[in-house]
This record gives sequence, C-alpha cells and structure tokens, in this order.
Amino acid sequence: MKQQKKHNTPKHYGSAFLDWLTEKWYSARYRNVRFLQRRPHRSFRRTRRRDYRRSLRLPGYIAFTHYVNRVLWKNKGLFLSMIILYALIIIFLGIITSQSTYDSIGKLVSESLGKIFDGGVGQLLNAGMLTFSSLAIDTTSLRAEQGVMLALLVLMTWLTAVWLLREILLGLKPKLRDGLYNATAPLISTSVVLLILLIQLSPVGIMALAYSALVSVHILTEGFGMMLFGLLAASVLTLVLYWVTSTIIALVVVALPGMYPLRAIQAASDLVVGRRLRIMLRIVWAFVYSSVIWCVVMVSLVLLERGLSSKLKWLESVPIVPFAGAFMMALLFVWLAAYIYLLYRKVVADDAKPA
Repeated sequence: MKQQKKHNTPKHYGSAFLDWLTEKWYSARYRNVRFLQRRPHRSFRRTRRRDYRRSLRLPGYIAFTHYVNRVLWKNKGLFLSMIILYALIIIFLGIITSQSTYDSIGKLVSESLGKIFDGGVGQLLNAGMLTFSSLAIDTTSLRAEQGVMLALLVLMTWLTAVWLLREILLGLKPKLRDGLYNATAPLISTSVVLLILLIQLSPVGIMALAYSALVSVHILTEGFGMMLFGLLAASVLTLVLYWVTSTIIALVVVALPGMYPLRAIQAASDLVVGRRLRIMLRIVWAFVYSSVIWCVVMVSLVLLERGLSSKLKWLESVPIVPFAGAFMMALLFVWLAAYIYLLYRKVVADDAKPA
C-alpha cells in the first residue's frame, strides 16, 4: 500500500504526462518526415521542372483504349452477363429515361438533318447535347427508395467490375456469381470515399446554382457577362478535375482487402504525385470517349426506331429505346470501371519514386 501511494504522487503524474507528450511529439515528427519524403514539393515554393518529373510509361490514348477493349472482349461472356444483369435491374427499378424524351430527340434530329444545309447544324448539336443529357438520370423524379437503390447499384457495379478484373489479371477464371458474393465486402469503405468525392465535386454544383441564379436575374444575357462566367466556370471545373483525380484512383485502392478509406486516399495521392495531370487527362479522355459512344449509338437508335415506327405502328407502344438506354448505361459504366482499374494497374506497375 505504501509503495502504491508513493507512485500516486503529483510528481509521478507529471512525469507520465511528459512521457506521453514526448511520445506524441516524436510520433508527429516521424509522420511529418515520412510525409515530406512522399511529397517533396511544397505549395507556394518554386520547384524546377527537372526536379518534379516522374516517369509514367503508358501506351497512347488510342492504344490504351484498345487494350481495355481487348481485355473486356477476351472475357466477353463474363462481362456481357454482368451488363445484362445490371441493365435488367435498372429496368426493374424504373430508373430509365422516358420514351417521350427520346421521341423529342428523334424529332429534333430529323428536323435538323433535313435543314443541315440551311443552318441546321446548331439544331443537330442541340440534339446531341439533349441525347447526352439523357445519360444523367433525373434524380428529382426518383423516389427516395429508388435513389438509394441506384446508389447501391452503382457501388455494386463498380466493385464487381474491379473484383473480376483483379482476378482475371491474376490469371484466374472467376464467375459472375463469385464477383457478386465477394466484391461487396468493401462496400462501406467505398461509400466513404465516394462521399468524399461528392464533397470535392461540390464547387461544380455551386457554379451551376450560381449560373441559374444569374440567368434568372438576366445578368448573363449579354455576351461579355457570359464570357466572364464561362472563363470562371472553366477554371473551377479544371481545378476540381485536378483535385478529384487522386480520389477517383482511391475508389480502386479502397477495394483492396483490409483497406481503410483515408488510407486509400493517402495511397492514391502518393501514386499520382508528379503525374497528376497526365492521369487526369486519361480519365477525361475515358469520359469523353464513352460520352461520344453513347451519343452516336443512342442517336442512331432513335432515328432507326423513328423510321421503323412510321411503318410498323405497333413499335410505338414498345419502349425499345429506353431499354437500350439502360443496356448502354450498364455497358459504359462497366467500361469506365475497367478503364480506370487498368489505368491504376499501369500506374502501380511504374513504381518510380517522387522526384
């Protein structure tokens, strides 16, 4: 008892507190040194070009796109069954663009094609933009449960595609059933990273709200005001894309077994140091490529359906185009997941240290 009372003195507590404080101090110093080793370049300090170049050996844009297509085509049975499954789920949930929207697209395209030599190019571009906008689901028309199911569907599609590709590159022959059962283990951690990505994209939403507000008060009706706002919006969009590049890569890293969200973001940030712009341009290319494919296929299908409906009246009551839109939505999302995952594998394969 006397020995216990001897240790429970103010001097003993003060010594223990100093030991704890010293331990935390050295731990913070160690983390800071490690951070400086991983990120040798500081903000607002000039870094010469020879000091920040970091190798990234990648095929060209077209060559890498063909590589992604070859990987998917080599396993076409597996991925086609996955695409059909998720397309059927989209249709079953009712998360498809209405037939009336596609009818208006077909009417606009038909009119613009007839007037293309009389200044109808603008109408044709307008039809293309309307078709592209139909890719984005109008979340305001969705019920709450549909929105939740859509978010879960997006996460499951992403995780399943990443899991299947990881197994394929390991030389295995996975089944879709195995992917559906095993890929959803990091669902919560992936949701956290996706939430961080949405927060990083919030400046784009703020700019959209600002645009709507300025248009409503007729401030952007003149060319000069529209030009200034366009420059500002382009700058914000570029900075946001530059910012979210590492978070998009983190969506792949977090799918690794035992990976935590913040650790995945840290690892992805370390991967893109010194080559963020090149990775960002690859991701932008993937979205542009998939958007062009979407517009070409859907506009062609709308025109074909419009021509056949004029001869076969029973086709007007069959929602062929919305069902095809659901299939294309699943197809392009799987393709984007494959592109980003294979890009991540190429980045990891080049294990050059930050300059």
